[in-house]
Amino acid sequence: MLARVPAGWRAIVVDNGSTDGSADIARSLGATVVHETRRGFGAACHAGLLAARAELVCFCDCDASMDPGLLAPMAERVAAGETDLLLGRRRPQGRGTWPAHARAGNFALARMLRRRTGLRLHDLGPMRVARREALLGLDLSDRRSGYPLQMVVRAADAGWRVAETDIPYLPRSGKSKVTGTWRGTWHAVRDMRKVLAEPPGARPAPTEGVSA
Repeated sequence: MLARVPAGWRAIVVDNGSTDGSADIARSLGATVVHETRRGFGAACHAGLLAARAELVCFCDCDASMDPGLLAPMAERVAAGETDLLLGRRRPQGRGTWPAHARAGNFALARMLRRRTGLRLHDLGPMRVARREALLGLDLSDRRSGYPLQMVVRAADAGWRVAETDIPYLPRSGKSKVTGTWRGTWHAVRDMRKVLAEPPGARPAPTEGVSA
């Protein structure tokens, strides 16, 4: 996957307690490896954001389900001022790529997000691009599964232009602790419902802990 990162880009991989040696592999392939001891999806994402130095930052799962090469045209749209936050709308390639329970949870959250912000999004996909300093200004506090949703909610509250673009979604490598089980999906939805309950302009204390 790292071989598909656009040429000249700095790849940052966050080691969030991995025990399979993936951090060493990433480092050997030229990636900057950041260690984050606090467990949780949001903790890992935010550690990567803090470690970045470029004007534009991109997020992408490292499970081979998405092609990081697609980030280049997405970044161009943000750099050109077309939008402030661009999300990759996942389009499954092949049967069974996106489990039914994960799709159902994503659909429900998209509807709740629309009611909360007015954004007509279809997916809260992990592939996304925005300006680093602007993201830091959102003061994101969730460190678990609510992080990607909190980013969108606070961006909308701040008046950002939020858009999405289709990306192919491929079978992932390994099993997800979230989308791989009904329990994991439910805990993610629970975390995200808390984010949606935040009143506009709220800045609650950071949520920390082990992600489901």
